[in-house]
Amino acid sequence: MASDKQLLIQIVDQLAPQITITYKSMFGEYGIYADGKFVGAFCDNLLYIKPTQAGKVFITDPVEAPPYPGAKNYYLIGEDFLENTNQLAQLIRLTAEELPLPKKKKSK
Repeated sequence: MASDKQLLIQIVDQLAPQITITYKSMFGEYGIYADGKFVGAFCDNLLYIKPTQAGKVFITDPVEAPPYPGAKNYYLIGEDFLENTNQLAQLIRLTAEELPLPKKKKSK
């Protein structure tokens, strides 16, 4: 099932005062980026954040689930985090800080 882009835009707009995130369409779903790093996914109208040690400590007891069949587990973000944009922005910031920059593609 494809995600509702308007719902994603609403989440991004709510976070805009605290953190800049972008998204890209990926097979009917969306990849979430912060500081040029892939930090999560928006699939089936649910937000998933890549697992990191800092994220685990911040969430304290994260719910893990794959965003799509065959994927590794991510942290499934619940309503409490979605309603608290300060917490969500901090989680995304901590996740981005811990992840490496993407590798540069080799030119042909």
